[in-house]
Amino acid sequence: MPKLFVGNIPHASSDMELQQWVESQGFQVESAQIIRDRSTGQSRGFGFVVLNEEWKLKDAINALNGQRMGGRVLTVNEALPQSPRPVPRHEERRTGTR
Repeated sequence: MPKLFVGNIPHASSDMELQQWVESQGFQVESAQIIRDRSTGQSRGFGFVVLNEEWKLKDAINALNGQRMGGRVLTVNEALPQSPRPVPRHEERRTGTR
């Protein structure tokens, strides 16, 4: 499924608000998730939206990028696959990997 990266999301927004906002712009959404800080639970100001229709990806980027949500101008791009994370140093010592 096509996945959008959405940046500059208002910090008080919820996953449901993000989903409803994208749907209000005419796109069918499978899921929406705002990324939160692990320790505080506060929004990190960005998230991901999975669309139901792959062929709508470019249309969604063109329509949503630069639009306002909660007074903030959003940045919308195609989400890239997450690159592998390096093993944390404390894990290197425990497992002997590098």
